[in-house]
Amino acid sequence: MARIIYVAAALLMASLPATVRAQDVPGIEICTVEKTMERRTSCLQSNVDFLQKTINKLTTDHQQKIDAANRQIEALKGAVAGLQKVVSDMQASQNKAAEDAKKAAAPAAKDAAPAAKDAAPAAKDAAPAKDGTK
Repeated sequence: MARIIYVAAALLMASLPATVRAQDVPGIEICTVEKTMERRTSCLQSNVDFLQKTINKLTTDHQQKIDAANRQIEALKGAVAGLQKVVSDMQASQNKAAEDAKKAAAPAAKDAAPAAKDAAPAAKDAAPAKDGTK
């Protein structure tokens, strides 16, 4: 089993090219190691270009996030306005129902008031009769 792994690794290494080219990966380079002024200037310019591209990319990304957040805020403001309208409509209907209940109770109370006055003297007459001392 180990021989198969070694043979596979050897074949894989043989299939790779002998010279691997270095890729220029964008990023910040240390320019103080350069000896000539031209190479140092080129290195610094490369750093400046990289930083400008990074700043532009970040600016674009953050502006998109801000725009998305503003759209979400506007949508939430619309939802809040709709909910406030629903609450005010419900409060108005609740107040109207309470007023209707008061109006319905008011005529019944007026009709019941004379009956209560008539019942009070009758109650006084009935009380001594219960004692049997009359």
